Amino acid sequence: MNRAEVERLRAATPGCASVIHFNHAGASLPSQATLDAILEQLQREALGGPMEAADQTIQARARTAAAKLLNSVPEAIAFASSGSAAWGMAFNALGPWQAGDRILIGRHEWGGNLACIAQAVGAGAQLEVIPCDEAGAVSVTALQQMIDPKVKLIALTWLPANSGLINPAEAIGAVAREHGIAYFIDAGQALGQLPCDVQALNCDVLKGAGRKFLRGPRGTALLYIRPGFMQRLKPTQLDVLSAPWDGDGFALRGDARRFETSEVSVALLAGLANALEECNGLGLAQIRQRIDSLSRDLRERLMTIPGLTLHNLGPADHQSGLIAFTLKGWDSVELKQRLAQGGVNIGANGVAYTPLDMQARGLESIARIALSYLNTEEEIEVLLGSLRELAGVGGD
Repeated sequence: MNRAEVERLRAATPGCASVIHFNHAGASLPSQATLDAILEQLQREALGGPMEAADQTIQARARTAAAKLLNSVPEAIAFASSGSAAWGMAFNALGPWQAGDRILIGRHEWGGNLACIAQAVGAGAQLEVIPCDEAGAVSVTALQQMIDPKVKLIALTWLPANSGLINPAEAIGAVAREHGIAYFIDAGQALGQLPCDVQALNCDVLKGAGRKFLRGPRGTALLYIRPGFMQRLKPTQLDVLSAPWDGDGFALRGDARRFETSEVSVALLAGLANALEECNGLGLAQIRQRIDSLSRDLRERLMTIPGLTLHNLGPADHQSGLIAFTLKGWDSVELKQRLAQGGVNIGANGVAYTPLDMQARGLESIARIALSYLNTEEEIEVLLGSLRELAGVGGD
């Protein structure tokens, strides 16, 4: 992705003119075309009636674009209000849980997923953490040694929220498939940042939010269900869309929309459809290359700031666009707020987001830079200058 292409994309993104945004892992900046798609649908609803303006082609566009992104089929895609809601619906549909059922997770599992799993543990299931390898990633070798007939689920957060780690999702999927074990991937930070091929990943369920690197609107999320796995999942909440009346009773749909309800924001799906199509048009290979180039350079330069400590995991040559750090003398939330006063957005995470990993590493909080292909070298210079100033250091 050359500079001219980056400038074109930035010019089509209103937020780039008003803020320096390094919080794409929290929520990214939408394009004007995405905003227009949402507003135009709302206008149609206001003028012609919300129900009457519910154009089914919008949902079809979004589903087709999501399927292309994941190398799947539209029938395998459901939409939800958040990634956590999507994961929770799929997890709860995998039950009922029995005493002795084993659930294997990585140490980096998202806190919201752990909250859902806690209910299964309350029913007698056993939650076990797969050991990490020397780089801090989930160890595939250790996982293989933990497999037995009682393992009912392997759950992986692919890209943790509190580090630049990229877990070996494909290798873990090969283990799960070999043993016929259900495999759930939380791809919240991966979608829109890395190529994501569900066929290669061998996952049964995958979820991700629309608002992050996909640059879609808040209140949207994707849920992929492998077609051959669909019948194993029995949703706990149904309505006339997910289980329509067939003349004799209410029958579950045979596609992923068994996890949807009849009430949906068509306007938000219009925005998501546009964001997905933009992402597909750019291609994940060049998106990944751009983010990787920016983040490698930034990590190296951050290490030169006295008092700044990086808290990333994984090999230095294979990390995501998330950079976790702390700055001596600064609380992470206060640091985020101080930078925001100067027009620079970053993120800050506490223990609740990734409790097992944060506790294992003795971290109470981290500040987080999350890069997008929209970011520029000039913005990075401003960020570094601000951090040096807050660290009490002069310029280069």
